[in-house]
Amino acid sequence: MKFEEFKSGRWKQQFQYKSFSPSFVNEEWSWEDPVINVLLEDATRALGELNAYTRIVPDVELFIQMHILKEANTSSRIEGTKTEIEEDVLAADEIAPEKRDDWQEVQNYVQAMNHAVDTLATLPLSLRLLRDTHGILLDGTRGESKTPGEFRRSQNWIGGASPSDAAFVLPHYDDMADLLSDMESFWHNQNIHVPHLIRAAISHYQFETIHPFQDGNGRMGRLLIPLYLISNGLLDKPSLYLSAHFEKYRDSYYDALTRVRASNDIGHWCRFFLKAVIDTAQNGKETFERILALRRELDAAVFTLGRRAENGQRLIRHLYGSPYVTLPLVEKILEINRNPARELISGLEKLGVLEEITGFKRNRVYLFRQYLNIFKEHKVESVPVPEKKEESES
Repeated sequence: MKFEEFKSGRWKQQFQYKSFSPSFVNEEWSWEDPVINVLLEDATRALGELNAYTRIVPDVELFIQMHILKEANTSSRIEGTKTEIEEDVLAADEIAPEKRDDWQEVQNYVQAMNHAVDTLATLPLSLRLLRDTHGILLDGTRGESKTPGEFRRSQNWIGGASPSDAAFVLPHYDDMADLLSDMESFWHNQNIHVPHLIRAAISHYQFETIHPFQDGNGRMGRLLIPLYLISNGLLDKPSLYLSAHFEKYRDSYYDALTRVRASNDIGHWCRFFLKAVIDTAQNGKETFERILALRRELDAAVFTLGRRAENGQRLIRHLYGSPYVTLPLVEKILEINRNPARELISGLEKLGVLEEITGFKRNRVYLFRQYLNIFKEHKVESVPVPEKKEESES
């Protein structure tokens, strides 16, 4: 199937409305647009360079957990949650009651991602894996009444009060089994020659168009991207978090998806997706470089703590994976008494490692602010998505 000849689907008459049934995607895809070739080459190289960092950075699993938390925070914010990453690193009892539902959705995303990545070590990417992951994503949250872990058996739509006045009506649930089976076959079809980044782009579009769950489809569709890349060896770990790019350019993201359905322009969506991979991978590399620079700086600074230096190193290592502490937590982590724990916290405050955030005299909470700021900043600025160049008439 050539991008230029692609038909996105057809409208099917239901009882009092029409639903959109997308075309199958398990095809041999090709394109005439040379811009896509250039973007694909650049995206593949950038992704490979990012993945190399996950192989050479010491204690990389600690930093990957923060990558996952960043993705969880941003992907959930696209769907309306309000917590900041400084809040998401805290324990439940440190969160204001009015934000605990949002906090829980982010924590569930982290658990869902970790479960899915662990499962990929022994099982292939599959619809079953997506259902299991979805069950974790919605468990105990505001979406727990929306059949977690099950594909929908009712009509979904976007905008409006009902399918009859909706802005867009998603596929009827009777059509979903064939559509999902086709998408799953597309992931694993070795008889077609389609680059994996193109398959990932098309799969994300198709998943969001099918909207197979009652709730959580946006988060699941974005989570699918790193899972696909990991399952096919383009990433060793979930170090690419596209949600930051999608949130920053939210209107362009939704417009690119809508443009496929409305105008059959899957080429524009793939250009947008590949540009997102390039920008995000470059930003990810910068993140790792800044982590390594901070680590070198702190390794040197901690020696100024004298006899507390060894415990300081141990605590900082803990903070790379969970960047907040309290006095009782320091006592527990290091198995030391209160006075030595208090002195260590004071020493790390003076070094700028820890920042107290409550202003209280008691029950104080300390953040590893320098480290958190690395994950808050999305530094690489995107340029407009390159359009296909039309040939001029002679």
